[in-house]
Amino acid sequence: MTTTPDLSLVPPLGEPRPQPVPVAAESTLPNGLRVVVVPRPGVPLIELRLRVPFAASGAQTAHEHTARGAVLSGAVLMGTTSHDQNGIAELLQSHGAELSVSSDPDRLLLATTLLPDGLAPVLGVLAELLSDATYPDDRVEGERDRVAERIAIARSQPGVIARAALAARRYGDHPYAIALPDADLVAAVDGESLRALHRERVLPAGSTLVLVGDLDPRAVADVVADALTGWSGSGSAVEPPPATELHPSGIELVDRPGAVQSNLRLGGPAPSRTDPDLAAVRLANMIFGGYFSSRLVENIRERRGYTYSPRSSVDHQTAGSSFLVEADVATEVTGPALLETWYELGRMALTPVTEAELDGARRYILGSMALSTATHAGLASTLSALIGSGLPVDWLAEHQRALAGVTVDQVQEASQRYLASSALTAVVVGDADKVGEPLRALAPVTLGGSASA
Repeated sequence: MTTTPDLSLVPPLGEPRPQPVPVAAESTLPNGLRVVVVPRPGVPLIELRLRVPFAASGAQTAHEHTARGAVLSGAVLMGTTSHDQNGIAELLQSHGAELSVSSDPDRLLLATTLLPDGLAPVLGVLAELLSDATYPDDRVEGERDRVAERIAIARSQPGVIARAALAARRYGDHPYAIALPDADLVAAVDGESLRALHRERVLPAGSTLVLVGDLDPRAVADVVADALTGWSGSGSAVEPPPATELHPSGIELVDRPGAVQSNLRLGGPAPSRTDPDLAAVRLANMIFGGYFSSRLVENIRERRGYTYSPRSSVDHQTAGSSFLVEADVATEVTGPALLETWYELGRMALTPVTEAELDGARRYILGSMALSTATHAGLASTLSALIGSGLPVDWLAEHQRALAGVTVDQVQEASQRYLASSALTAVVVGDADKVGEPLRALAPVTLGGSASA
């Protein structure tokens, strides 16, 4: 016999806890490097994040810069004049560290976790890499081939094809339009080109080092200064130019012959982290498609079975923020799935959300914020992104207060401005012979590049 649980016995949810403001000690070295130290005792680990602004300096050089940056992020660890790749790895590992390096259109990021007594030696290794990376030609060739292979695999993935097509359609000749580097340009990268790029672009002025852990800020400041003051270079690290949306109308259809699935992607501008509209837009996004209890999931997953994991998000880059919608659907329901997605966007703009929807979305965002900064690693990564965008460390607490004050009317106003289908650029990757006509019933269709299935 099955009994229905008595939900009246479940205690109500309490009020979200206030976001604590991290205590941060900040300083700037003579070379221009900004250092932010956040003491967090209790766990004997330190999280290190070094953010170097690393944008292309102009549209003409963006493709070449992206190709070189993709290779540089792996090749920088391949040796200095004092240590080869194995020696660097051994030095780091002896202090519980394993340095990762990544690049994107905004920045080069060096990140690691280490034991507290290893801070000075690990910073010493970091200083070697920043000032004396050699980029051995033979090792660079191997890394170049690995990157080229990785790009070739990525370009065969329909989700990557869709993301690249959307970026290109939204941003035109801005560096953000380049989702993946060109294979021919990657093949042309050599050790000399990386050494030149490093000298010109891996610069302390404009860069930020964030350290979170069981630290004494005053002692750490001396250790950092001893290790990194010698990192030099003329000029300042390059931030990307402002991104301007093109707002093309209709749908771009990228043909993928024989595909059994279509990839729907919508994207448009969103408020920056300093915009007063951000809190309302984040809540609108969450209600629309930002989590499992959202309207989009309820409609095209739960009710209609068109897709497994539709989602929307608000993403931030230095030169512009985005509202994005993604859904991968069976070919035969491509048109209906896009129609229902537009319907839910219109419903967000035209009818008020309920207080229950707003409260659920607010609690989810606040809880996610608390979880994302609960660990040393999460806090270090969050602060690196915020400070790199020019925001203070107390932005988290300020944003929490903004979220708490958003009303139903503000969510609707934000939806009308940012979530309306007319504000979004649309791309579909799928079998054009099968999905072209259903899509033309919804909007004009432009054929984009072709992708193999």
